[in-house]
Amino acid sequence: MENEMKKSKMKEIKIDKVTLNIGCGDDKQKIERSKKLLEILTNLKPVITRSKRRSTFNVPKGRPLGVKITLRNNEAEEFLKKSIGAVENILRKGQIDIDGNINIGIKEYIEIPGIKYSHDVGLMGIGVSASLIRAGFRIKKRRIQQRLINKNHKLNKEEVCEWLIQKFGVKIV
Repeated sequence: MENEMKKSKMKEIKIDKVTLNIGCGDDKQKIERSKKLLEILTNLKPVITRSKRRSTFNVPKGRPLGVKITLRNNEAEEFLKKSIGAVENILRKGQIDIDGNINIGIKEYIEIPGIKYSHDVGLMGIGVSASLIRAGFRIKKRRIQQRLINKNHKLNKEEVCEWLIQKFGVKIV
């Protein structure tokens, strides 16, 4: 399988995006601190996530619930490398889903290499989600041509685990 990935450009795995998310609930002060934290980590402007409809917890529609930011290209790869370093290069197989997406929970942002404690922010955790793709996957989004993507072309856990080991030196438990 390793030779197949090196031969074909279409089989090459790429990072589509890395999303950083901090859930804050209904606390407006925590939302402001979370915005500051994501700006410190990425030097980009974060977006406030809002409730889409009234939930079973009686949260009204449009109420701010958290903060997120999406990274792409080189920024995404660099932050994924840092967040893997925050968990000491060890990932569980359960952190990789069947479509090949990676989810990492960081308990405190100061665990990320190169990041120092900020008194304005305090201590907070971050959810990091990485979406991986192969060339040709934008066709998958077109309803008519979805059937054109071969099942062998889809990402799976084993390929993503192998890619993580080769690219970042991750140990999968």
